[in-house]
Amino acid sequence: MTTKWKNPLITGTAILKLTGLFSRLIGFFYRIFLSNVFGAEGMGIYQLIAPVLALSFALTASGIQTAISKYVANETSTHDYKSSFRTLWAGFLLSFSLSLLCAFFIYQWSEVIAAACLMEARTAPLLRIIALSIPMACVHSCINGYFYGIRKTAIPAISQLAEQIFRVGSVYLIYDICGKHQMKPTISFAVVGLVIGESASMIVSVLAILSRAHKVFPYRPCVPIRANTCKTHCIAIYSRIMGQLLALAVPLSANRLVINLLQSIEAIYIPNRLMAHGLNNTEALGVYGVLTGMSLPLILFPSAITNSISVLLLPIVAEADANGNRTAVRRAILTSIRYCLLLGFGCTAVFLLFGRLAGQILFHSQLAGSFILILSFICPFMYIASTLGSILNGLGKTAQTFCYSVVSLLLRLLFVFFAIPRYGIKGYLWGMLASQILQTTLCTVSALYISRKGCDS
Repeated sequence: MTTKWKNPLITGTAILKLTGLFSRLIGFFYRIFLSNVFGAEGMGIYQLIAPVLALSFALTASGIQTAISKYVANETSTHDYKSSFRTLWAGFLLSFSLSLLCAFFIYQWSEVIAAACLMEARTAPLLRIIALSIPMACVHSCINGYFYGIRKTAIPAISQLAEQIFRVGSVYLIYDICGKHQMKPTISFAVVGLVIGESASMIVSVLAILSRAHKVFPYRPCVPIRANTCKTHCIAIYSRIMGQLLALAVPLSANRLVINLLQSIEAIYIPNRLMAHGLNNTEALGVYGVLTGMSLPLILFPSAITNSISVLLLPIVAEADANGNRTAVRRAILTSIRYCLLLGFGCTAVFLLFGRLAGQILFHSQLAGSFILILSFICPFMYIASTLGSILNGLGKTAQTFCYSVVSLLLRLLFVFFAIPRYGIKGYLWGMLASQILQTTLCTVSALYISRKGCDS
């Protein structure tokens, strides 16, 4: 048993699982707090800025973080720690430069983005606040990529917890101060909390990497060298490393950008299509806030379990595939389907029985309870799709999982544009169910076919 838990993969997965569940728990109760303080319309406005953050992260950090992790893992496996830090530094320079440009653009053009893209002018001051968080997010993402590469997942886990604790704690503190001074809190305070949380995560990550650097490279007296020679040599080295990182990061970032762009279009146009159904702006934002800020977080809460399973399954399936062990791959697929169905139907039953009551008690909203009842039917399909998607990625079928995600999102967009104006928000809920069934079917058929025929098919 002791030997088993010394395995960095198992230990790392356990750490990520525990911190993921704890962070999800903090985030869930934080959503309840926000919904009770700012109401449905405030939550709707707050949720509208999420696509901007997602697109910014996809553009500036997500692909580079994965590329850093991959190359650092290769370099540290041969104990080449100097090259691993060069990789981190090169990736950081790329990511930080992009993040500064992105933050400047969002801050400078916040009014235009709010009015023309998000179609809600009240999001402009929120965009200017979140622009400050983008460079901070880039810093801790790159450092986390390094620690993922050397299989020290405790640092990313601690930084994630620090981000959640400081975000929630700061917003609650601001709310308490406002209450004592008879001031009415605004949704801007929640966005300020987001920036504070990102800064806390960044500080934890920076301290960790400085400690790591001091441990790997103890102080040594400087040796005089020719400045011009050193400068030319460094430029050549970092240019080569940046080229390697970009070769891997660009396709990953492009895939993430496409998916996030489609998700952003979906999120932005839901309130707009609700107004086409006959609701006014306040009502549309209120319905959107109830759906995305109250009901969906509750439905998605159990997915922390399947996400942890997915993290564990990916390397296991990849190893079985590399060894040509099709039996192990097929067993993993069938076992995943069986347990995800069990969890999914169990969650559906719980939400059907207590969904309306949960909406009333947690969010003081009958509408939230109604949404929970309808959304409960997507649980089995959602859990299977996420787990099988991870298995397909472990089998090297990343292009297929990307295509399945895009197809399901396009189907959902059809419901957004054509079903919502006619049937209201229920048209979108039907679209969510239809798209989830489609994605689950595609992932299941593909995974079973590959396990039967082998990955060379």
